[in-house]
Amino acid sequence: MKAVVITHFGGPEVLEIQDVPKPQPGPEEVLVHVRSTALNRADLLQRQGRYAAPPGATQNIPGLEFAGEVAELGANTQRWHIGDRVMGIIGGGAHAEFVTTHQDAVCAVPPNLEWTGAGAIPEVFITAHDALQQAGFKAGDNVLIHAVGSGVGLAATQLVRALGGRAFGTSRTPDKIERAKAFGLDSGYVVPQPSALPGLSDFGKSVTGGGFDIVLDLNGGPYLAASLEAMAPRGRIILIGGVAGGKTEVDLYQILGKRLHVIGTVLRARSLDEKIAITAAFARDVVPLLAQGVVQPVIDSVFPLEQIQDAHRRLESNETFGKVVLTLS
Repeated sequence: MKAVVITHFGGPEVLEIQDVPKPQPGPEEVLVHVRSTALNRADLLQRQGRYAAPPGATQNIPGLEFAGEVAELGANTQRWHIGDRVMGIIGGGAHAEFVTTHQDAVCAVPPNLEWTGAGAIPEVFITAHDALQQAGFKAGDNVLIHAVGSGVGLAATQLVRALGGRAFGTSRTPDKIERAKAFGLDSGYVVPQPSALPGLSDFGKSVTGGGFDIVLDLNGGPYLAASLEAMAPRGRIILIGGVAGGKTEVDLYQILGKRLHVIGTVLRARSLDEKIAITAAFARDVVPLLAQGVVQPVIDSVFPLEQIQDAHRRLESNETFGKVVLTLS
């Protein structure tokens, strides 16, 4: 099969399309013919040698999500049939023509979605939905989403609005905040310069009256420290990423005085049982919203797999709004 291979660590030029052995499904696995997949920040870091795939996942073929057709069934697989349209997340290897995964770690692609859209869904919507669940989200909550123009940011914005909350966001680009309003964003805070958020607390008080109930932080670094001041009492911060840095100075008295919860989360390294559980929750709560068109994938650009280097350059530009999708024949 054709697959994207990281030949050595470095820039986009280290990526090649190579012929590699097709994986074989285990007894409880399915082999999926991938029709579309997408890029994530983790793929850029893996290419640079800064984020290794978890044990058991292929180490030199990136890719964390896929949508495609079931091509083969393991000996003990009973849930799916050949030709079923499925999507899911894996620890690596999705930038290839075929992937294998446990039969319970995928869910059905709604019939209203084309392949391009389906490939843009799993990683961002599962991440956003799982983060909101961990935060104990409920209707009426005020939710701040850092990096609101990202794939996860736009998925979270739509879910918050669809489930009865108010979504607010940050971005260094005013245009992204304006564009996100079409997907349910109430209002946004433009970060005046990289990692500088002096007015975030005042923004939070002005739009909510008392601060944010939940913050989904995809940036980390100084964004975490600024979020503490902008929180409502008993607020919950879910730390999803560290694009802005892995270290920051925080005021512990903010956490103590407001009785805040700070929760870290990651999907890639979770156990199979955990991935099955979050996929089932996603299928139960989010897939019906996708099928009804209440929420939808947001696509920045589409590249054939053979243009993987250009796709990486696009994501690294930081100009994207939504997902960079890869298509396969």
